[in-house]
Amino acid sequence: MRSYRDHLILRGTTILQALIRLDELAKDAILFVVDGNDTLIGSLTDGDVRRGLIKGLSTSCRVDEIIQANPKFLRKGETDIDQVIEYREKNFRVLPILNKENKVVNVVNFRETRSYLPIDAVVMAGGRGQRLTPLTDTIPKPLLRVGDKPIMEYNVDRLALYGIDDFWFSVKYLGDQIKTYFADGARKNIQIQYVWEDEPLGTIGAVSKIKDFTHDYVLVTNSDILTNLDYEHFFLDFIKNEADFAVVTIPYSVNVPYAVLETNNGHIVSFKEKPTYTYYSNGGIYLMKREVLKHLPQNTFFNATDLMEKLLVENHKIISYPLAGYWLDIGKPEDFEKAQVDINKIKF
Repeated sequence: MRSYRDHLILRGTTILQALIRLDELAKDAILFVVDGNDTLIGSLTDGDVRRGLIKGLSTSCRVDEIIQANPKFLRKGETDIDQVIEYREKNFRVLPILNKENKVVNVVNFRETRSYLPIDAVVMAGGRGQRLTPLTDTIPKPLLRVGDKPIMEYNVDRLALYGIDDFWFSVKYLGDQIKTYFADGARKNIQIQYVWEDEPLGTIGAVSKIKDFTHDYVLVTNSDILTNLDYEHFFLDFIKNEADFAVVTIPYSVNVPYAVLETNNGHIVSFKEKPTYTYYSNGGIYLMKREVLKHLPQNTFFNATDLMEKLLVENHKIISYPLAGYWLDIGKPEDFEKAQVDINKIKF
């Protein structure tokens, strides 16, 4: 994966040096001119260079003379998903991500990334994985390999594919191995911070330790799930429904091989011949407004379902997002074996 810094070039650089960099970027040939603090000054493309040379500038001149001021950009922590979609549909392929000080902190490339969602992602990776022993005796379950990479890496890469670049990993059992493997996330152009559980805190309790989320929306996911969920569609559905909390649900159909009768005081009022009933189970992926996290008790064992119950009592809007794609919870040996087969068939 190309580092976002490959798109940055310092003011004062010569046009010749810029041409070399643009050539290296090939299909993604755009540079963002910055000062020594990475503050954005302008942008530069092959077309800007060509127009400069036509005007009589030489390749030894500075890029400052030909840059385009006020390029399009996205603002970290303030991004409007509608703006992201508009830029993407208008074929703005490569855009810088700026912080509040106008410093370039990332670059999104819509040729490689499907969206840029304004979400912090928390990946719960502290479990023992007892049911997968002896595989998990020396390796944490999130690092068990499915195909050519760890289970957890599929989740991280899928989230990053939708432009999520602020991650929090909740770790406990053999957590140092997870930290060594992913480090700070720089090689994936994401930022990873670690939350350590001294004691098991359930499926969402550790989130209470995080005080400095970047965005107004937080996604919490188990690390041992294999899925091709469309995170942008999930987010848009959340916004459309004006939800406070959403849970990805997995449809589960039950076929009844007999006629089912509906009765009232012993009288048959209707019947269905061999009906199919669809139920929805918890998929272990949750999206919420950051403000609902104030309901989490501090450093206390607490499950996501406990939070859902608390929010329901207080009349918060919780919605189900039925998943139409692939989903597998890798909890048991047979699930792990199935994942090894399925990974070659799933379209990610």
